[in-house]
Amino acid sequence: MEKNSPLLKKTAFIALTGACLLCLGVPMLRAQQDSATPNPAASALPAAESPKEARRLGDGVSAIVNDSIVSDYDLRQRIALFLATSGVKPDEQAMKQIRAQVLKQLETERLQLQEALHKNISVSGAEVDKAVDNILKDNHLTLDQLKGMLAQSGVAMATLRTQIATEIAWSKAVQDEFSDRIDISSSDVDEEMKRIAEGATKPHFLVSEIFLSVDSPGQDDKVLKDAQGLEAQLHAGAPFNAVARQFSQNPSAAEGGNLGWVHEGQLAPELNAALEKLQTGDISPPVRSIGGYYILALRQRQEGAGTKLPDPSTLAPALPPGMMPLARILLPTGPKPDPALLANAMKAANVIRDHIDGCEHLAEMSKKIQGAVYMDLGMTKLADLSPGIQQAMAHTEPGDVAPPFQSDAGVEIIVRCDKAVPKLTAFQMPSREAVEQELFETQITALSRQYLRDLRRSADVEDR
Repeated sequence: MEKNSPLLKKTAFIALTGACLLCLGVPMLRAQQDSATPNPAASALPAAESPKEARRLGDGVSAIVNDSIVSDYDLRQRIALFLATSGVKPDEQAMKQIRAQVLKQLETERLQLQEALHKNISVSGAEVDKAVDNILKDNHLTLDQLKGMLAQSGVAMATLRTQIATEIAWSKAVQDEFSDRIDISSSDVDEEMKRIAEGATKPHFLVSEIFLSVDSPGQDDKVLKDAQGLEAQLHAGAPFNAVARQFSQNPSAAEGGNLGWVHEGQLAPELNAALEKLQTGDISPPVRSIGGYYILALRQRQEGAGTKLPDPSTLAPALPPGMMPLARILLPTGPKPDPALLANAMKAANVIRDHIDGCEHLAEMSKKIQGAVYMDLGMTKLADLSPGIQQAMAHTEPGDVAPPFQSDAGVEIIVRCDKAVPKLTAFQMPSREAVEQELFETQITALSRQYLRDLRRSADVEDR
């Protein structure tokens, strides 16, 4: 097996290959262009502004990072975008925490950008275009629709493009610094395959994380308070992946905090203990571990290899015959809408459907959608509903969201509010190629964390 194969170098640590619109949480770093098709030969990375330049532009300064500024404009944009994409409605105290967290993240990103520029790393417009195209495909949007949705929050398309360019540049900087130092040998893969086999009969968990670092003992109380603030936002309905992208300080933030599959006992003991207490869909309180505080989300569970799985139908709660607990979101268009209006409503409904995860926060979500009408239908007799709704619910399972359909009132989204039955599966051994990839990414993630910690320690950062 060759050291550092092209596959590993190509796929490791690359961000935003497919982002959901509600998960963006993008940082505001002044973009140099706002074009859908920029010159591929030109770097998409922005030039850093000096404090003097910021004053010339009439903007205040929120922080200075090695003589490069994070302007008040940068900070306002980032906070506004986080609020718009996460759906959080913070009180005054929560806003103070959000502001401090966003500012720290912007300072970190400025350090990453400076390091990439120091290494003469460039990011082409074509690379950014590809990432934007993935966002459009994942969210069933056109470029004009995406620009419009960002503009509603006062965010220029250039903000998103620059954030993507910065993430790609940091990925390149990490790989430039470390990829040639990582040697994944056949014996390494053999040993890892053996370790995986030893844990194959244990439960496996698909986990997401938010990590806040504690760089010195004196920061512990403040970081814990910040983590508790994030936990409160998550329980108030903020999407985990949006908060992770915005605030987590591990490289997994680029993928919404996705940590991947781990088996029982694989994480640090304190994290494993917290994970074992969670049910699918649960979020842990902040857990102190090596380097800082973690918030864990359990997305899925697999039983150990060889486990005899029960029939899922025996796990579903019994409903009264012909009854279902339902909720409804209506996008009003009237009985005879203009074709363009109907098409846009259908596209919006499909985006909404992709981001609905049960009924718990559906009312809050609907408040963020201009013109949407939310109705809790409660336990409903299906025979009393319109033929359109009956047809939409005919082939659904507990927790499902029916495909949007048109009624005389507009475009309808109907959600089943009974809990989805856990999809029980048993663990299967991965391929050698997948294990090699995982080993590479684990090593480069650890090295990148140390890399960023060293940059912070040597940086001159001044909050204003």
